[in-house]
Amino acid sequence: MINKMEWSKMINPTVRSLPPSGIRKFFDMVTEIKGVISLGVGEPDFVTPWHIREGCIYSLEKGYTMYTSNQGLLELREAISRELDTTYGVTYDARRELLVTVGVSEGLDLAMRALTCPGDEVLIPEPSYVSYAPCTMMAGGVPVHIPTSVEDNFRLTADRVEAAITPRTKILLLCYPNNPTGAVMPKKELLAISEVVRKHNLIVISDEIYDKLTYTGEHTCVPSLPGMRERTILLNGFSKAYAMTGWRVGYAAGNADFIAAMTKIHQYTMLCAPITAQMAAAEALKNGRSGMQQMVQQYNRRRHLVMQAFSEMGLHCFEPGGAFYAFPEISATGLTSEEFAERLLMEEKVALVPGNAFGPSGEGFVRCSYAASVDDLAEAFRRMARFVKHCGVKVKTVVNL
Repeated sequence: MINKMEWSKMINPTVRSLPPSGIRKFFDMVTEIKGVISLGVGEPDFVTPWHIREGCIYSLEKGYTMYTSNQGLLELREAISRELDTTYGVTYDARRELLVTVGVSEGLDLAMRALTCPGDEVLIPEPSYVSYAPCTMMAGGVPVHIPTSVEDNFRLTADRVEAAITPRTKILLLCYPNNPTGAVMPKKELLAISEVVRKHNLIVISDEIYDKLTYTGEHTCVPSLPGMRERTILLNGFSKAYAMTGWRVGYAAGNADFIAAMTKIHQYTMLCAPITAQMAAAEALKNGRSGMQQMVQQYNRRRHLVMQAFSEMGLHCFEPGGAFYAFPEISATGLTSEEFAERLLMEEKVALVPGNAFGPSGEGFVRCSYAASVDDLAEAFRRMARFVKHCGVKVKTVVNL
């Protein structure tokens, strides 16, 4: 018999070794404090546009409550195919090269499990989204972090990729526009990286969930680059651009062999994404561009306001070119990332995410989401300026959004 204190020994050692999410661990604290302004979770403050919600309601009224194909509604896959072709000039067969997933998170998990063999190395630019390394480990792979820095605008370079490659390297995982930094990658730099990828016969998993939220320059879709379509799994979805986080609809696009392998896992685990959410996603692609663009314009306006606010309070902040995050340096306060975030929460009731939640390269920074109302941002920055001033930083002016 195993006594109560020994049950943990029965857990898979890989799972047991995984740390809790640096974001969710911190926000367990937030739920216990009243009056908190949260600039932490990466979720739009907008409600899903009405016509998209109505598309879901209408599907329920018509009785669409059944399973779909494992790969998802053909109507939705065809709409995704048209969108990618029209926007980026990259074409996918809706029947063989597209898979609708339960959010991009499932798409990442499926891609990792379908491609990763025990001991395979996965290159992950850092700071990185908190799920990347754990998903790699749960698939039996070995995460290899490639640090980026504010001095290089948090951009990955071909030289750094080349230097990190070993005989066991199999996958390069990209996320641009980046979470948590907001960095974007110019096409020229992605072309140089793609040459290294082809030279070493690597696979790329490209998480482009923030592609529509690009403010500086144009987003480059990785599979649209020469020689990259067949060796890239493109992940994207509806959560950020269409304010559909809770609907949990994403997709994976790639060559037929990759998608077939991912579909095998998907059909034995998730089976399919919810039909009502898929119908809502189809409506988003059909009629949602105008509403999406209006939300993006608001994010861009807030981006400028947030940059101004950090400057006024004396904190240097790299200018994000995409997504809806700012990643300011807080070393001037003399605090670590966790100390800054915890004290700001306790003393001023403003929630940010400590930068080290995204890996060691994030130490000395915090992630601030500006997917919040201007009123909330204004009050949060007034509180933050007061806190920073108490930490000894010379605040230039009174922060006023």
